[in-house]
Amino acid sequence: MRIGMRLLLGYFLIVAVAAWFVLSIFVQEIKPGVRRATEGTLIDTATLLAAVARDDLLSGQAQNGRLARAFAELNKRPFRADIGGIHKVRNEYHVYMTDGQGRVVFDSAGRALGQDYSRWNDVWLTLRGEYGARSSLADPNDPASTVMYVAAPINDGGRIIGVLSVGKPNLAMAPVIKRSERRILWAGAALLGIALLTGFAMVWWINRSIGTLSRYADSVTTDKPLPLPDPGSSELRKLAQALESMRLRLEGKNYIEQYVHDLTHELKSPLAAIRGAAEILREGPPPPVIARFTDNILVQNARMQALVEKLLAQARLENRVEIAHTPVPLAALFERLREERSVMLNARQIALDCDDARLSVDGDAGLLHQALGNLLDNAIDFTPPGGEIALSAEAHQGTVTLRVVDSGSGIPDFALARIFERFYSLPRDNGLKSSGLGLAFVQEVARLHQGDIHLRNREQGGTEAILTLHRPFT
Repeated sequence: MRIGMRLLLGYFLIVAVAAWFVLSIFVQEIKPGVRRATEGTLIDTATLLAAVARDDLLSGQAQNGRLARAFAELNKRPFRADIGGIHKVRNEYHVYMTDGQGRVVFDSAGRALGQDYSRWNDVWLTLRGEYGARSSLADPNDPASTVMYVAAPINDGGRIIGVLSVGKPNLAMAPVIKRSERRILWAGAALLGIALLTGFAMVWWINRSIGTLSRYADSVTTDKPLPLPDPGSSELRKLAQALESMRLRLEGKNYIEQYVHDLTHELKSPLAAIRGAAEILREGPPPPVIARFTDNILVQNARMQALVEKLLAQARLENRVEIAHTPVPLAALFERLREERSVMLNARQIALDCDDARLSVDGDAGLLHQALGNLLDNAIDFTPPGGEIALSAEAHQGTVTLRVVDSGSGIPDFALARIFERFYSLPRDNGLKSSGLGLAFVQEVARLHQGDIHLRNREQGGTEAILTLHRPFT
């Protein structure tokens, strides 16, 4: 099972258990909570009606007293009420009054008049000055017919002369309880749904980040490793940096062997030229020959020195994992490149068109300057006199694309697959070859900026170099 699915199942299980625990407590507390609230209203009602019924009990005509007339009027006048979606159309109170011996002298339902209720808990306890309440079945054959009764004493001169009990069927509270339970269950379902969506989003992000790191790790074995990803988390970023360090260490042996092989191959030609010139000079040739071969030795020495310096710069760059990011204005960078190569451009009568790029990128100014300079130098070398070169930049969906377009002969098809290899170079118009490290340097700069570099031939002739950077400044 994938780690993302395990995380999702574990997360959802924790949320589900917590939700079940909380919801079960809520649901279990609804019914007693509603009944406690109802009991509180019954106490208030019983106490109020006991004060009203005092005169009726003292008169001895409680069945025809003021309380009896009020209930008779209430039963003739049904009412309608909408209590939060619960429709109430009738009075649900059952009220009865007993004398000091517990005999019923008034019953709002007219069923228990004259009966002895002295043994019911509500009457028994209240006559003794205690809090009296009971819950009894209205129908012995129906367990759902329970009625809650709460009693209040009827006092006269500090003594209890009777009891007034107010009852309400528990079934009348069922709609409130069911609605509350239904709403809580719906809220619980919504909570689980939101938790599941949140879990899916979290797992998607984790899988995406891990997948990015996996693709990066897989690319280590290829010739063109992917740029170091930014997973968006400090922990995963540390893991990415650890993978990058591991890549550098694992590549160390092959890296050194390849460098030694390539360097030896590149140094063969200048060393052979120097050796040949030395052998000729040892024979004591005429002064003009000595001068010519001495110049050749100096040229080949300068070539080897430049090659070694570029190789060292390339090695230092490839061993870097991070760079110091600062805002780099592209317009100023383009203008600096134009000024530095103005003499070369004028000598070859090449027009350089720099875009007025009002953009900035987040990166290393020195590395970007050198990378664009390498691309521009290649464009100048392969553009014939009187040609044109365009340098532009554009932003699109969180990236900045830098383009160097020339009107030269383009890249031969056989060289497209090897153009970024170290020491691979094509002959220029003057017949000479470069060190072959310029585009490899540009590729490393793109990697450090989490970008990419592509070269392609244009249909109308010439080459287009596309350097994409993924950390623009607005």
